Amino acid sequence: MSGEERPAVRQVASRVVYENPWMLVREDEVERLDGSRGLYGVVDKPDFVLVIPEEGDGYHLVEEYRYPIGRRTWSFPQGSAPGRREADPEELARRELAEETGLRAGTLRRLGYLHCAHGTSGQGFTIFVASDLEAGEADREPEEQDMRQKWVSREEFRALVRDGRITDDSTLAAYALLTMDLAG
Repeated sequence: MSGEERPAVRQVASRVVYENPWMLVREDEVERLDGSRGLYGVVDKPDFVLVIPEEGDGYHLVEEYRYPIGRRTWSFPQGSAPGRREADPEELARRELAEETGLRAGTLRRLGYLHCAHGTSGQGFTIFVASDLEAGEADREPEEQDMRQKWVSREEFRALVRDGRITDDSTLAAYALLTMDLAG
């Protein structure tokens, strides 16, 4: 492969096994470097954005019931475009922040991009820090009707993590990236 390394696993065939407006699940027949074959299940979901609404010495969080884990948890506002569509990350970040919290960002700074479950999906997310916030009305989707929001100090944020009330890996990864950024 002219200067490129051969992939350790390559797709031989693929079939869609499930599809809905939020995701597509496919089963790929793959071939490994040694020529052996196998199956790989892949969840295709569009990239999403995560917004860290920073104000004073803390952050605005949202809390909602998460059906797959059967409980309410706190996280930074986040989301993707409807219908598995691609969207401009900055526009999407502004829209998600306003929809979920009612806040409008005067300043939106791109912090980075991460993958969230690279063993089963190519989905990733762009992280933004929102500041110079202006309050407004939230405009939540029907799935978010039970959503709550609140401002928490940095210490309260850490306590929510320690108490198991923030368990979202994307929120924790974004916070780690922010902490690294602040440390210089």
